[in-house]
Amino acid sequence: MLDDQAENKVGLILSGGGARAAYQVGVLRAIANVLPKESKNPFHVISGTSAGALNAVSLASHAPRFRTAVRLLEYVWKGISSEQIYHPNARNFMGSISRLLLPLLDSKKSDSPVALLNSAPLREFLTRVISLKRIQRHIDMGLLDAVSVTASNYSSGESVSFFQAMKGLEDWEGPHRKGMRAQLTLDHLMASSAIPILFPAVRIGTQFFGDGAIRQLAPTSTALHLGARRVLAIGVSGNKRAVATEEENPIQPSLSQILGHILNSAFVDTLDNDLEFLRHMNEVLPYVPPKALKSLNIRLNEVDLLEISPSKELNVMACEYYDELPENMRRYIREDSSGTLLSLLLFEPGFCNALWRLGYGDAMEQESRIIEFFHAE
Repeated sequence: MLDDQAENKVGLILSGGGARAAYQVGVLRAIANVLPKESKNPFHVISGTSAGALNAVSLASHAPRFRTAVRLLEYVWKGISSEQIYHPNARNFMGSISRLLLPLLDSKKSDSPVALLNSAPLREFLTRVISLKRIQRHIDMGLLDAVSVTASNYSSGESVSFFQAMKGLEDWEGPHRKGMRAQLTLDHLMASSAIPILFPAVRIGTQFFGDGAIRQLAPTSTALHLGARRVLAIGVSGNKRAVATEEENPIQPSLSQILGHILNSAFVDTLDNDLEFLRHMNEVLPYVPPKALKSLNIRLNEVDLLEISPSKELNVMACEYYDELPENMRRYIREDSSGTLLSLLLFEPGFCNALWRLGYGDAMEQESRIIEFFHAE
């Protein structure tokens, strides 16, 4: 593990985005290749959201050997298929839409899940590929300090980071977000990855939760609360590199385009904005007198930040693999429709392997920065 001094604690942030999370595995492979072969988990804190939470927990459950952990993730993502993740809840899409809209008009409460897709295959799949029981053992062995899974509370609107951690780390609360110590379970993973409208909400205790990317205003805050002072963030958005264009003769957007636009803002904008805020804070802090911070009772630290994000627009990439989309989903997502929605749901080998290659290439482009970040030889 790395130096245990507080200022050297390293956090890994894995954002959400459905099938886009395959990109993160390519980045992790590059990091594993750069670090010494027998390296243990190099992260003190691992924070995951949505599909990124699945990758985060898998890394934590194989903390003794980092390369083995990455190899297992590669095995999962390179051979994945949509049928392992979901299947449509109804044969007729309009019938599914009606099931979604009618409860909005009906004041009566219902225990029936409201979603377009059934996520039961995902629960079964995770049961086979992730061992949650190992996490506490690895924490007790000192292989990591904490792992967190973030979900959104549909009742309170809060972003809740459930974390399993060593002794001494306490719960916290902030504006519209909080951290709660918990023994992580399959329900936490299912809740964190339950994309609104597409997948049903998941009950944890007495509350229902959905995808953690929703209303997660500060994705980096969880890792920082858990003690990280140096942060590696692996995003799943290439949108900041895309040039904004307007169609000359636009037509009415389809339902999948509208849904994709809404989901894109949830999965993309918050992490990008939060990282930008951290960079600005790092620039300003050297000019703030320590006495001023002390008098205001504010504790701020400069954060060593390394971001690796797609060099290509993943929405466009997804459209190149449209033919992989299962036939029973093509009636819902047209080829000329939303690339965003497609990139979230295209859990197929061609697209996921392309994302892996992109992640690996983007990370190797920053090989020297990665070595500097980990103080590796």
